Amino acid sequence: MNHWISLSFGIISEVIATSALKATDGFTRFWPTVLVAVGYATAFYFLSLTLKTMPVGVAYAIWSGAGVALIALIAWAFLGQDLDLPAVAGILLIITGVVVLNLFSRSVSHG
Repeated sequence: MNHWISLSFGIISEVIATSALKATDGFTRFWPTVLVAVGYATAFYFLSLTLKTMPVGVAYAIWSGAGVALIALIAWAFLGQDLDLPAVAGILLIITGVVVLNLFSRSVSHG
């Protein structure tokens, strides 16, 4: 499997799991807890596949940057979290960093 596909599945799984954390109510609700556990297990499985061909520092930078940005947007769209101008600026800087890393770093394998 292509490492970009693996990394994308890993990020999506992590974002789903993190988004469901609040619904677990401190891991006292069964189904949300199952979703979180399965989501994180799936996320780390796909991250491990990614690390077969991509350096860990690069993969984790993309993983964490994309995850932070997506979680912030989900929290704003679905959980009523306010995003003020500094928050939006920070998210844009994270996205910019991930784009720069992917487009210009020789550390990233594009194969």
